[in-house]
Amino acid sequence: MLGFGASCSSGSPAEAATPPPGIYKLEIELKRGHNLAIRDRGGSSDPYVKFKLAGKEVFRSKTIHKNLNPVWDEKITLIVDSLSEPLYVKVFDYDFGLQDDFMGSAFLYLESLEQQRTIPVTLVLKDPQLPNEDLGSLELAVTLTPKSSPMEDPRDTATMLLRRSWKRSTKQQSLRLTEVHRKSQLWRGIVSITLIEGRNLTPMDPNGLSDPYAKFRLGPQKYKSKTVSKTLSPQWREQFDLHLYEETGGVLEITVWDKDTGRRDDFIGRCQLDLSTLTKEKTHHLELPLEESRGVLVLLVTLTASAAVSIADLSLTPLEDPEERREILKRYGVRKSLSNLRDVGIVQVKVLRAEGLMVADVTGKSDPFCVLELNNDRLQTHTIYKNLNPEWNKVFTFNVKDVHSVLEVSVFDEDRDRSADFLGKVAIPLLNIHNGVQKAYLLKNKELTAPTKGVIYLEMEVVYNTIKAALKTVVPAEQKYVEEEPKVSKQLLQQNFNRVKRCIMVLFSYGTYINSCFEWESSQRSITAFILFVVVVWNFELYMLPLGLVLLLVWNYFFSSGRETAETSMEAMFEWEDVEEDKEEKDSEPKGFMDKLYAIQDVFISVQTALDEVASFGERLKNTFNWTVPFLSWLAITALCLATLLLYLIPLRYLVLAWGVNKFTKKLRDPYMIENNELLDFLSRVPSDVQMMQYRELRADPGQSPNKRRRAYPS
Repeated sequence: MLGFGASCSSGSPAEAATPPPGIYKLEIELKRGHNLAIRDRGGSSDPYVKFKLAGKEVFRSKTIHKNLNPVWDEKITLIVDSLSEPLYVKVFDYDFGLQDDFMGSAFLYLESLEQQRTIPVTLVLKDPQLPNEDLGSLELAVTLTPKSSPMEDPRDTATMLLRRSWKRSTKQQSLRLTEVHRKSQLWRGIVSITLIEGRNLTPMDPNGLSDPYAKFRLGPQKYKSKTVSKTLSPQWREQFDLHLYEETGGVLEITVWDKDTGRRDDFIGRCQLDLSTLTKEKTHHLELPLEESRGVLVLLVTLTASAAVSIADLSLTPLEDPEERREILKRYGVRKSLSNLRDVGIVQVKVLRAEGLMVADVTGKSDPFCVLELNNDRLQTHTIYKNLNPEWNKVFTFNVKDVHSVLEVSVFDEDRDRSADFLGKVAIPLLNIHNGVQKAYLLKNKELTAPTKGVIYLEMEVVYNTIKAALKTVVPAEQKYVEEEPKVSKQLLQQNFNRVKRCIMVLFSYGTYINSCFEWESSQRSITAFILFVVVVWNFELYMLPLGLVLLLVWNYFFSSGRETAETSMEAMFEWEDVEEDKEEKDSEPKGFMDKLYAIQDVFISVQTALDEVASFGERLKNTFNWTVPFLSWLAITALCLATLLLYLIPLRYLVLAWGVNKFTKKLRDPYMIENNELLDFLSRVPSDVQMMQYRELRADPGQSPNKRRRAYPS
């Protein structure tokens, strides 16, 4: 028994004949653990076990508190369609409010199991990072039964037949629903909203004030503003866009709420706006009174017609029709650079097919469909049923309002009785698209940090106006309507801390190098530095400052190897862990304790977010000069050359005077202008190292199977 368990945990399956294809029933009894690893300060652990099959979690045991020899006695039955995929067993120590600690893992190779017989198995736990550490073992009892054998329960077969019959009967209905849903995704216009302020709102707090925020809803779209603390006249100054869909009513619903920490938020009031009463292509200044309480909302609303978001078959591609292509190229030509600045370009995406997708159904198949997202635009294909190699052959056309946007392509498995199962996704910056080239993209996990099973084939083309794209770079980027709430993650906190530390260490290394010139550690270096110092100080003019940055960009363009080594350095810099462990829901704990941790979680999230912002700022500065995004680096060179020319030709006092006059008169010229910083808006378009890692295209050996690729990136 021990010998078999050791072979399972060592990572090499026992040799056996290739099993015939079919469906198997795998019954596992998790009995107990022996001499598990210590992970708590008290010299004990709170262990639980997770089973994963084909990359998906299929079972999680209960937690045994303060015990290194736990007894679970839990049973699970799985339906397996292939014995080539091993069962991945992982043990964790439960940590309330923090990330659970890893206690070891092992593989159970199903190919080596004797069928139709209960076999005792001992799995020796190992840590790939510490192969020599003794982490104890797990004791299981395993029974593998072919579903076609006499041992199976006839009720299982009947259930499966009923499921198949129900699935066939609802297939046509689902196709019709999918088509209706697809049509509802087509939008015919943009509603640009600037939420300016609220006036004389109703107080909700004992101090006679409120912490108000606003919610907007237009059909399926929602937007939530920021919260302004302790005021009855909040100044939001936020701008966002919503879409008018083909089958969505034109009534904008607005509600105002008071943020109440620890309790449900209090309702202040609501108002509605019928968009059909507004004139298109005109900005309307509106003051909307709240219906159920006192107070007024002040906002600007502009309706812009658009018909550039659509879905079609391959035979109806707009960029392949010569006449329509000429019209599109003319629309985004140089002569149209100053007309309709919001319309930067157009991107066409052909979703051709996918291969080797993950199995999501008990039948050994999946029902995949594809979702494309560009900022707040979201379109999806129809569903291909019972297929791991679907062919969609659909063309998607999106308006481009910011050429620095990222196209996200996700594949899901349709499941009627619950939410769709995630199969994989890729993120492709528009500036990385090779026009007219069909490419195969390896699918990644939800966090875009590691590969999963499957490849998707896309062909894309983007057409845009360079001048409009450059002007759009120095205004605030479009925010998504719905973003995931940040969660406490010990791993992410440590990662952000390390990123900030690396940025500081780079500055420290530069300071050390400069200090070495003063210490005369190298006579040649010190003499050169001294001569350079005297020459620069004696001849320095202010215009030389941007000129020096231009020279740094040019130097890196011709001589830096940073672009070639960027992928290697980032892989060494980021050691991604299985982020699923950060997202474990701790539902078994009493909610009273969770309430006590809310304040601590807020502090963790604030520190975690601050570290991310600081690290991202430093990495974006570096990536600007490293030519990570050539478009932005060329734009920086243009701006710096212009600044150099202005500082050379115009006295500094005139430039400062012009800057001050502009700042003092800005509010007089446009009272509702949203303040922004052009430099920070520019840097927000430069990807950080984390984003570069997420956007990096995975490369696979064509002869390597998906299973081997996935094992190279263990989860």
